[in-house]
Amino acid sequence: MTAAQQLAQSVDVKAACDALSVARPSYYRHCRPAAPKPVAGERPPNPRRYSDAEREAIVQVLNSQRFCDKSPEQVEAILAEEGKRMASARTMYRILAAVQQVRERRNRRPHVVHHTPRLVAYGPNEVWSWDISRLKGPEKGIWYLLYVALDIYSRFVVGWMLAERENAKTAQHFLRETMRKQGIEPGQITVHQDRGSPMRAKSTMDMLDDLGAARSYSRPRISNDNPFSESHFGTIKARPELPERFGSVVHGRQVLRNVYSWYNHEHHHSGIMMLTPAQVHLGQADQLLAKRHALRMAAFDANPLRFHQRAAPTSTAAHRGLDQPAGPRA
Repeated sequence: MTAAQQLAQSVDVKAACDALSVARPSYYRHCRPAAPKPVAGERPPNPRRYSDAEREAIVQVLNSQRFCDKSPEQVEAILAEEGKRMASARTMYRILAAVQQVRERRNRRPHVVHHTPRLVAYGPNEVWSWDISRLKGPEKGIWYLLYVALDIYSRFVVGWMLAERENAKTAQHFLRETMRKQGIEPGQITVHQDRGSPMRAKSTMDMLDDLGAARSYSRPRISNDNPFSESHFGTIKARPELPERFGSVVHGRQVLRNVYSWYNHEHHHSGIMMLTPAQVHLGQADQLLAKRHALRMAAFDANPLRFHQRAAPTSTAAHRGLDQPAGPRA
């Protein structure tokens, strides 16, 4: 190539290249000064990235007194109901990870996935899951029993009771009163439960048959067959309002009354697309999801580079897979 450059000084470039069998594009490329090599580790700025001021504002909102005990999914859902949007939940997680603020708040064993029976509900008051859990009393060896019935479609707590005893008679009273308050008709509902002695008592089974409620039970020796109730108790017992011990049944009922008001009307549940149980139970879900989708589309139109693609509209039926053929009900 050097010879071609020397010859080109005497004759034109075309003649020099033809004489030495050199391609002219190669000749011109060789003559062009080389571009400076990028320094290792340097990358052009990503146009999708939030500015440092925006990231700092998001961290301040997540660490505020209002949202410090809520997950990014819950924060996004609450702000969407107020007509506000700062970032997606995934973006909030990335920003929190950058400042080392992502971890499990509770000391819990890692979750193990097990095969569980499938309970299918197409609307409220079709399938209930109920169970009993212990809460510590004022002294060692004293326990109070928390009876809770949960609608698996909306995760709405349709009834709860704190008692001093665990027996079939108390369980029957709890179920009978809960069905009466919810206006359950014969043949309307399926009740899922584990195989504890109050659930398997013949008098309890006879009572459910008399009320026209179908029965569903967990498999023997497999507690995870009642996952809705077990997960619910894990959420309730992690609430900061619950003391280490309850002074009395009256004290426990006062505390739990506030906790269940929060759970039904304020808690944005991850199992129902970050809606509250009351919103789903009362049929407000699709309207709120449409509002949330419109807000996301406005954010997409304002800055499409921050999104991979346009989000598709969502609904409660699509989220639960109810637009597909479902398996047998519980």
